[in-house]
Amino acid sequence: MTDKCIFCNLRDERIIYECNHTIAFIDTYPASPGHTLVVPKRHIPTYFDASEDEILAIGKAVQICKEFLDNEFNPDAYNIGINNGEAAGQSIKHLHVHIIPRYKGDVEDPKGGVRWILKNKANYWDEKNKKRITSINEN
Repeated sequence: MTDKCIFCNLRDERIIYECNHTIAFIDTYPASPGHTLVVPKRHIPTYFDASEDEILAIGKAVQICKEFLDNEFNPDAYNIGINNGEAAGQSIKHLHVHIIPRYKGDVEDPKGGVRWILKNKANYWDEKNKKRITSINEN
């Protein structure tokens, strides 16, 4: 725990799930209604720094939060993601897993999902021939 980390100093009223290793809460700046974060209680920077027990607890928390979000927000699908390191977009140096509920029509064409992080790599199918491209270098 650190004094300056917002996840280490979270107010109890924001927490929707808690276990020995994790807490979960609705994101302050949600990408969609119900956008939730699962955070280990131990202050660690990335998923790769988590212990086996923390990884298992994170997985269980994601499943429990999905049930909660299904009941509260009734989404059609989910994106689950982790930014590990600055080059991957991590802005808070405390591991956090994003559970982002998705809704039919929230984007024009969701095909490619999380691949749109790298826009030039997202469209991995050939639009002209409607076939899957087998090599990244064929773009």
